[in-house]
Amino acid sequence: MGHSRGAGTPAELMDGLLARAQNGFEIDEAVLAQARSALMHQSELRSCRQCNERCGQLGYSTYRHVFLLPDGSSLLLWELEHNTGEGNRPLYELYADEDALVLAERRVHERLGGARWEELDGLPLWLPDQLLHTAEPVENSRAYVADNSADHARRVLRRAENPDRPGEETERLLATAFAHDIALAPKPRRRSGGPDATWCRFYEHAFLLAGGDEIVLWELEHNLTRDGRLVCEVYLDEVSAELAADRHARALGVDL
Repeated sequence: MGHSRGAGTPAELMDGLLARAQNGFEIDEAVLAQARSALMHQSELRSCRQCNERCGQLGYSTYRHVFLLPDGSSLLLWELEHNTGEGNRPLYELYADEDALVLAERRVHERLGGARWEELDGLPLWLPDQLLHTAEPVENSRAYVADNSADHARRVLRRAENPDRPGEETERLLATAFAHDIALAPKPRRRSGGPDATWCRFYEHAFLLAGGDEIVLWELEHNLTRDGRLVCEVYLDEVSAELAADRHARALGVDL
C-alpha cells in the first residue's frame, strides 16, 4: 500500500484526499475551506498494521495530515488506507474526528481478522525507521510575508498557556513586526507503550521588526496533559520548547 503524499499546495492535497476518499461527502464544507486556505501542510504516517493471509498480505495504515492555517493554528485530518477491496485494491477513508477514525480502524481490523481489537492495547504500533529518530536540523531560508504580522504575533502569544511564556517586553517589540514566516519544524517523535494518542508538534514563527531585527517564537502544540486536551505553549528558543515537551512527557510516563 502507499502513494505520494504531501506534494503540491494544501488545496491540491485536500482535493486529492477528497478524490480518493470513499466518505469524502462526510467532511464538513467549513473544514474543507479551512484546509484549502492553509499556508502549508505536512503528512505523516501515524500507524500501520499488517497480517499475512493465504490471499496475500492485508493491512491498513493511518496517515495524519496537518494543515497550518493563516491564524497560526492547525487543522488535523486523518486518512485510513486499507486493502480490503476486491482484489485487495486499496480503499481510502477520511476523517476530521479522531474518535470516528478509531471506530473505522476497529471495523477494518475486525474485517481483516487476526488478534481481537482489545488485545492490541499495550502493543506498540509499527512505525517506519525514519520516524523513530529526531530529524537532522535543516537550514531553511525565510519566506517573509507582510500580512498583519503584528496581529499574528499577538494571537500566538495570546493562546500560549505556559506561565513562562514571553512577557511584556517581547510583546512590545512584536507590536512593530511588519512581516513574518511560519515553519512546521521537522521533529518526528518516537511514540511507544500503546496506541499512538500522543500529539507533539513544533512551529517556528519568525518576525521582522521595524528596526530590522528578527524575533523567533517557538510554539509547542501538544496533548501531554492529564485530560488529553490539546494546548499551546510559546518559548523564545528551540531548546526551551524541547525541554518543556520532554518535561510534560516524563510527568505522564510517555516516551517521545
